[in-house]
Amino acid sequence: MNVLSFKLYYFLGVGGIGMSALARFFKHHGKEVRGYDKTASSLTKELENEGILCHFKEDLEGLKKVLNNFSKTEVLVVYTPAVPVTHLEYGLFKEEGYTILKRSVVLGEITKQYKTIAIAGTHGKTTTTTLVTHVLSSAGLNCFAFMGGISKNYNSNLLLGDTNKPDPLFIVEADEYDRSFLTLEPFIALITSVDADHLDIYGDDSSVKEGYRLFAQKLKPGGTLLVKKKC
Repeated sequence: MNVLSFKLYYFLGVGGIGMSALARFFKHHGKEVRGYDKTASSLTKELENEGILCHFKEDLEGLKKVLNNFSKTEVLVVYTPAVPVTHLEYGLFKEEGYTILKRSVVLGEITKQYKTIAIAGTHGKTTTTTLVTHVLSSAGLNCFAFMGGISKNYNSNLLLGDTNKPDPLFIVEADEYDRSFLTLEPFIALITSVDADHLDIYGDDSSVKEGYRLFAQKLKPGGTLLVKKKC
């Protein structure tokens, strides 16, 4: 799937760190981007200032008016698992047969198409992602970066590169929660640390380690894995 082939990108949970970065990414590529979130925030205000329309009430009539301007094949719905299946707008998209993908799946599709550096780890992945982004960007490389926090360097969770230059680098923070990082297909993967965490998802320490092993196996052919050597 080419995730850049759609015309309207509709985000359910647009105010989240990962969701807002994707919304900005598609807006940067000249797409129409809209979104819902439960509450307004400083982040959703920034999105609106950038031309991404946000609303904060489940509005089926307003949504139908927007959708009337597009065919079903022109719309991609991106959602976060924090949005319940009982959400009215989610229900409409589901019933009408629109393409609906989790945020992690959309990010994974992007990594399939570009040379991606994915940074995982129980601790330090946001800091490391930001450091790698700053080093490569400062070196003059054409980079896009999806960070798990607001970088003070860029005052954003997203660094945008030049869409007109060939072979950009994509730097992504690989989130192990809900095994989301298993959707990624990096050319370079870095694992900062592996500790027992998110046991509500994994159950025990051995399952956490197995998750990271599976992540390491997602490398593209000829790719590079960076881990700390055991002493």
